Amino acid sequence: MRKKDIFISAVAGFFLGLLLLSIAYNLKIYFPYQGLLLIVGVPIIWVAGITISQILARYIPFFEQLGKFVAVGVLNTALDFSVLNAVSRLTGITAGVVVGWVNIPGFIVAVINGYLWQRLWVFPRQNIERNIFIDFPKFLGVTLVGLLLNSGLIILVTTWIARPSGISSEIWLNIAKVIATAFTLVWNFVGYKFVVFRK
Repeated sequence: MRKKDIFISAVAGFFLGLLLLSIAYNLKIYFPYQGLLLIVGVPIIWVAGITISQILARYIPFFEQLGKFVAVGVLNTALDFSVLNAVSRLTGITAGVVVGWVNIPGFIVAVINGYLWQRLWVFPRQNIERNIFIDFPKFLGVTLVGLLLNSGLIILVTTWIARPSGISSEIWLNIAKVIATAFTLVWNFVGYKFVVFRK
């Protein structure tokens, strides 16, 4: 087991806890021991997840990168949501066409953060000090296709597939988002591994 990966996952978990705390604050969500659970609990869960992925990687090497990829993906999602909520709170914008512009800063921050994590930790390469951003255009291309795939699947499911009776439109939207996220996760992982960070 690599101690470096355990340390990195603990740091990522700590920052994820802070971001989740920020999101909860902006959405006015409160629960007992919230700070303690998020700041201490999330890093413990993250270390456990990376440890499990490393144990599974002894049998199927693919799991080591997959565990790191999922950890980075969740961190990026929280970062994106955190920035979105902060900008929305500052501007007071929560709906309409203008909300698309409010969404852009979080997306940009998450893309840059995700690239650095993917490049340096999930899919590391030798001689990266030469030009760390050499793969960024490919990364951005794969990520934008993933974003289009995600949005397209959400539109497809919510517009063209009949909502089952007894399920509200809000729940159906979230089911569509879960389906789209699963497809996008596969797309991004394959694109990053075999196109962007190919050895």
